[in-house]
Amino acid sequence: MSRLVRTAAGALFGALLTIWSPAFAQQDGGLSNVGVVQSLILTVAPDVLYSQSDFGQRIAREIEEESAALAAENRRIEAELTAEERELTDLRDTLAPEAFRARAEAFDEKVQRLRREQDEKARTLGQRNDEARRALLIAVQPVLLQLMEESGAVAILDRRAVLLSADSVDITDQAVRRVNAEFGTGADILPLRP
Repeated sequence: MSRLVRTAAGALFGALLTIWSPAFAQQDGGLSNVGVVQSLILTVAPDVLYSQSDFGQRIAREIEEESAALAAENRRIEAELTAEERELTDLRDTLAPEAFRARAEAFDEKVQRLRREQDEKARTLGQRNDEARRALLIAVQPVLLQLMEESGAVAILDRRAVLLSADSVDITDQAVRRVNAEFGTGADILPLRP
Protein backbone atom coordinates (compact mmCIF):
# COMPACT_ATOMS: atom_id res chain seq x y z
CA MET A 1 0.00 0.00 0.00
CA SER A 2 1.42 3.34 -0.97
CA ARG A 3 1.96 6.12 1.48
CA LEU A 4 -0.69 8.25 -0.26
CA VAL A 5 -3.29 5.47 0.03
CA ARG A 6 -2.44 4.95 3.71
CA THR A 7 -2.77 8.68 4.40
CA ALA A 8 -6.09 8.83 2.55
CA ALA A 9 -7.34 5.73 4.38
CA GLY A 10 -6.27 7.22 7.72
CA ALA A 11 -8.03 10.50 6.95
CA LEU A 12 -11.18 8.65 5.89
CA PHE A 13 -11.11 6.51 9.05
CA GLY A 14 -10.63 9.69 11.17
CA ALA A 15 -13.57 11.36 9.44
CA LEU A 16 -15.78 8.32 9.94
CA LEU A 17 -14.79 8.15 13.61
CA THR A 18 -15.64 11.83 14.03
CA ILE A 19 -19.06 11.32 12.44
CA TRP A 20 -19.73 8.01 14.19
CA SER A 21 -18.75 9.08 17.76
CA PRO A 22 -21.64 11.54 18.39
CA ALA A 23 -24.12 9.06 16.96
CA PHE A 24 -22.73 6.33 19.22
CA ALA A 25 -22.80 8.63 22.27
CA GLN A 26 -26.48 9.27 21.59
CA GLN A 27 -27.22 5.55 21.21
CA ASP A 28 -25.48 4.54 24.41
CA GLY A 29 -27.49 7.02 26.44
CA GLY A 30 -24.46 9.22 26.88
CA LEU A 31 -22.71 6.74 29.09
CA SER A 32 -19.52 7.61 27.25
CA ASN A 33 -19.72 11.16 28.64
CA VAL A 34 -18.26 11.14 32.12
CA GLY A 35 -20.62 12.35 34.87
CA VAL A 36 -23.54 13.59 32.78
CA VAL A 37 -26.08 11.44 30.97
CA GLN A 38 -26.46 12.49 27.33
CA SER A 39 -29.98 11.81 26.14
CA LEU A 40 -32.73 13.69 24.35
CA ILE A 41 -35.28 12.51 26.94
CA LEU A 42 -34.69 12.34 30.69
CA THR A 43 -36.93 11.14 33.47
CA VAL A 44 -37.34 12.22 37.07
CA ALA A 45 -39.43 10.77 39.91
CA PRO A 46 -41.04 13.84 41.57
CA ASP A 47 -42.14 11.89 44.67
CA VAL A 48 -38.61 10.61 45.25
CA LEU A 49 -37.16 14.05 44.53
CA TYR A 50 -39.45 15.46 47.23
CA SER A 51 -39.12 12.71 49.83
CA GLN A 52 -35.33 12.36 49.55
CA SER A 53 -34.57 16.07 49.44
CA ASP A 54 -33.53 17.84 52.63
CA PHE A 55 -36.54 20.12 52.11
CA GLY A 56 -39.03 17.23 51.83
CA GLN A 57 -37.55 15.55 54.88
CA ARG A 58 -37.81 18.80 56.86
CA ILE A 59 -41.46 19.19 55.88
CA ALA A 60 -42.13 15.53 56.82
CA ARG A 61 -40.60 16.13 60.28
CA GLU A 62 -42.64 19.31 60.77
CA ILE A 63 -45.84 17.56 59.72
CA GLU A 64 -45.07 14.64 62.02
CA GLU A 65 -44.49 17.02 64.95
CA GLU A 66 -47.66 19.00 64.17
CA SER A 67 -49.64 15.76 63.81
CA ALA A 68 -48.41 14.56 67.20
CA ALA A 69 -49.35 17.92 68.75
CA LEU A 70 -52.80 17.76 67.11
CA ALA A 71 -53.32 14.19 68.35
CA ALA A 72 -52.36 15.26 71.89
CA GLU A 73 -54.75 18.20 71.65
CA ASN A 74 -57.53 15.88 70.44
CA ARG A 75 -56.94 13.53 73.39
CA ARG A 76 -57.04 16.47 75.83
CA ILE A 77 -60.29 17.78 74.30
CA GLU A 78 -61.80 14.30 74.36
CA ALA A 79 -60.94 13.90 78.06
CA GLU A 80 -62.43 17.30 78.87
CA LEU A 81 -65.61 16.55 76.93
CA THR A 82 -65.94 13.13 78.55
CA ALA A 83 -65.68 14.71 82.02
CA GLU A 84 -68.18 17.42 81.04
CA GLU A 85 -70.60 14.81 79.68
CA ARG A 86 -70.37 12.82 82.95
CA GLU A 87 -71.06 15.96 84.95
CA LEU A 88 -74.05 16.73 82.75
CA THR A 89 -75.35 13.18 83.13
CA ASP A 90 -75.03 13.47 86.92
CA LEU A 91 -77.03 16.72 86.85
CA ARG A 92 -79.90 15.18 84.90
CA ASP A 93 -81.79 14.14 88.03
CA THR A 94 -81.20 17.42 89.88
CA LEU A 95 -82.01 19.94 87.11
CA ALA A 96 -85.38 20.95 85.78
CA PRO A 97 -86.02 19.37 82.34
CA GLU A 98 -85.78 22.74 80.53
CA ALA A 99 -82.50 23.65 82.26
CA PHE A 100 -81.05 20.22 81.51
CA ARG A 101 -82.13 20.42 77.85
CA ALA A 102 -80.52 23.88 77.49
CA ARG A 103 -77.25 22.62 78.98
CA ALA A 104 -77.35 19.45 76.85
CA GLU A 105 -77.89 21.49 73.67
CA ALA A 106 -75.07 23.86 74.60
CA PHE A 107 -72.82 20.86 75.21
CA ASP A 108 -73.79 19.32 71.85
CA GLU A 109 -73.06 22.63 70.06
CA LYS A 110 -69.68 22.80 71.79
CA VAL A 111 -68.85 19.24 70.70
CA GLN A 112 -69.83 20.00 67.08
CA ARG A 113 -67.82 23.26 67.06
CA LEU A 114 -64.72 21.57 68.47
CA ARG A 115 -65.03 18.71 65.98
CA ARG A 116 -65.21 21.18 63.06
CA GLU A 117 -62.20 23.11 64.39
CA GLN A 118 -60.10 19.97 64.84
CA ASP A 119 -61.14 18.61 61.44
CA GLU A 120 -60.09 21.91 59.85
CA LYS A 121 -56.70 21.71 61.57
CA ALA A 122 -56.22 18.16 60.26
CA ARG A 123 -57.25 19.22 56.74
CA THR A 124 -54.83 22.16 56.82
CA LEU A 125 -52.05 19.85 57.95
CA GLY A 126 -52.80 17.47 55.06
CA GLN A 127 -52.74 20.35 52.59
CA ARG A 128 -49.34 21.49 53.86
CA ASN A 129 -47.68 18.43 52.34
CA ASP A 130 -49.32 19.05 48.95
CA GLU A 131 -48.38 22.75 49.05
CA ALA A 132 -44.77 21.87 49.89
CA ARG A 133 -44.58 19.44 46.94
CA ARG A 134 -45.90 22.08 44.55
CA ALA A 135 -43.54 24.73 45.97
CA LEU A 136 -40.55 22.43 45.54
CA LEU A 137 -41.42 21.54 41.94
CA ILE A 138 -41.66 25.24 41.10
CA ALA A 139 -38.41 26.09 42.91
CA VAL A 140 -36.39 23.29 41.28
CA GLN A 141 -37.24 24.17 37.70
CA PRO A 142 -33.94 26.05 37.16
CA VAL A 143 -32.02 23.06 38.56
CA LEU A 144 -33.86 20.65 36.25
CA LEU A 145 -33.35 23.01 33.32
CA GLN A 146 -29.60 23.06 34.00
CA LEU A 147 -29.50 19.24 34.12
CA MET A 148 -31.49 19.14 30.89
CA GLU A 149 -29.09 21.52 29.16
CA GLU A 150 -26.01 19.63 30.39
CA SER A 151 -27.50 16.39 29.06
CA GLY A 152 -28.48 17.83 25.69
CA ALA A 153 -32.08 16.85 26.45
CA VAL A 154 -35.19 18.42 25.01
CA ALA A 155 -37.55 17.16 27.72
CA ILE A 156 -37.74 15.76 31.23
CA LEU A 157 -40.67 13.44 31.81
CA ASP A 158 -42.31 12.29 35.02
CA ARG A 159 -41.02 8.75 35.45
CA ARG A 160 -44.53 7.56 36.44
CA ALA A 161 -45.82 8.55 33.00
CA VAL A 162 -43.16 6.58 31.11
CA LEU A 163 -43.97 3.02 30.20
CA LEU A 164 -40.39 1.92 29.64
CA SER A 165 -37.01 3.63 29.83
CA ALA A 166 -33.36 2.90 30.50
CA ASP A 167 -32.28 3.56 34.08
CA SER A 168 -29.47 5.71 32.71
CA VAL A 169 -31.91 8.48 31.68
CA ASP A 170 -33.34 8.85 35.20
CA ILE A 171 -31.78 11.96 36.77
CA THR A 172 -33.63 11.83 40.10
CA ASP A 173 -30.53 11.16 42.21
CA GLN A 174 -28.58 13.93 40.48
CA ALA A 175 -31.53 16.29 40.94
CA VAL A 176 -31.77 15.46 44.67
CA ARG A 177 -28.06 16.20 45.16
CA ARG A 178 -28.30 19.50 43.31
CA VAL A 179 -31.54 20.54 45.03
CA ASN A 180 -29.96 19.82 48.42
CA ALA A 181 -26.89 21.85 47.47
CA GLU A 182 -29.01 24.72 46.14
CA PHE A 183 -31.82 24.89 48.71
CA GLY A 184 -30.79 22.84 51.76
CA THR A 185 -33.83 22.48 54.02
CA GLY A 186 -35.67 24.98 51.85
CA ALA A 187 -36.27 27.95 54.15
CA ASP A 188 -36.40 30.02 50.93
CA ILE A 189 -39.02 27.70 49.44
CA LEU A 190 -41.28 27.55 52.51
CA PRO A 191 -40.35 29.30 55.76
CA LEU A 192 -39.53 27.19 58.79
CA ARG A 193 -42.42 26.67 61.18
CA PRO A 194 -42.02 28.37 64.56
